[in-house]
Amino acid sequence: MTISIVAIVILLGMVFLRVPIAFAMALVGGVGFALLRGWVPAGAMVGNAVFETGLNYSLSVVPLFIFMGNILAGSGIAQGLFSAADRVFGRMRGGLAMATVLSCGGFSAVCGSSLATAATMSKVAMPSMRRFGYSDSLATGSIAAGGTLGILIPPSVVLIIFGLLTEADIGKLFLAGIIPGIVGIIGYLIAVMVAVRLRPELAPKVGEVMPMTRRDAISVAAVLALFGFIMIGIYGGLFTPIEAAGMGAMAAMVIAAATGGLTRDGFWTACLDSATASAMIFAIVIGAEIFSNFVTFAGLPDSLSALVADSGLSAWWVLLVIVVIYLVLGCFLESLSMILLTVPVFYPVITGLDFGLTVLADPEAVLIWFAIIVVVVTEISLITPPIGMNVFVLRSVLPDVTLKTIFSGVYIFWFADIIRLLLIIFVPMLSLWLVI
Repeated sequence: MTISIVAIVILLGMVFLRVPIAFAMALVGGVGFALLRGWVPAGAMVGNAVFETGLNYSLSVVPLFIFMGNILAGSGIAQGLFSAADRVFGRMRGGLAMATVLSCGGFSAVCGSSLATAATMSKVAMPSMRRFGYSDSLATGSIAAGGTLGILIPPSVVLIIFGLLTEADIGKLFLAGIIPGIVGIIGYLIAVMVAVRLRPELAPKVGEVMPMTRRDAISVAAVLALFGFIMIGIYGGLFTPIEAAGMGAMAAMVIAAATGGLTRDGFWTACLDSATASAMIFAIVIGAEIFSNFVTFAGLPDSLSALVADSGLSAWWVLLVIVVIYLVLGCFLESLSMILLTVPVFYPVITGLDFGLTVLADPEAVLIWFAIIVVVVTEISLITPPIGMNVFVLRSVLPDVTLKTIFSGVYIFWFADIIRLLLIIFVPMLSLWLVI
């Protein structure tokens, strides 16, 4: 355990020195394994990790779902969702911010990427909110927070990665994310209401309602149809979650062709963006696999389990300690890297605990519940300084808005997320009701 802790400290030090997380995990894991087993076994382990990850059929869902989201982002679907949501909330104070949250939730349901959702919706929603007198802090805060929904509402790339790491049923993970995702949307809507009530200067009294057009209605129908197609296909036994990625990507291209919103240049951009994002994710997965092999061989998971058993802490206190660790790590590590680094260590500990609830008597139920907790904590990390990946995405898309302004706008949504996290922890049925 001491060796593993030293390795983690070295890894965090390399991250602070701006070494890319994928290379930092691979280097620390490879060298650490070599010091324990020798350089020849370490070389074989690293080569095997690269080979198996590159040829892992299950990981094919990652580029396909990313491609599906990029196709939809380039086809104008997001603009239609925003216009339709504004039709619902436009007569309320802060209505455009609420419309942004709702459209982010809808777009993320078929996109699966928080960063893509935040980048796309910033181009769609920000001009309208500025035109109608919304403060930059509320406008960017609602976009950054709404974008985090992309990693929870299925299809979620992060839930897929969690399922692959723990061999959990990806279909059940998707089901478990639906209700917490809806709770998240409702919480964000309430956060906007509270923000404009406490600080009326953040939003005009009543915004102008954008007219609902035929294209807007088609966009809403397309998103609902694609989401239903994927979910019904998975749970109707028509195709597996892995096959659903290919079916969803094909359906997205059909929708884009039917609506006429995707140009040739847009299609090429979607392909390049998908390839770039997939390469980054695969590099991180390979680095995490190498580091995970090292800490497993060093005995960290077994040592943690023994430490928990000897500590005398209840299962609930152990879970809260792990959640606090995630919240702290989320301030400094990119979300996917954090999950790949920690889940192989923590999930054996969690599934071996007795929480004293009938609904958590099954280790599979505990694993699914823990998955949703981890993803919600990851959502929080996307808007938590100093990293806050969604905030930095908005900063790159909106260079005239300062980081301080964006972070000042997300704090109310951060508190809403903390309340949702506590609800999910202490009311496990929020995650398990559709599963059991």
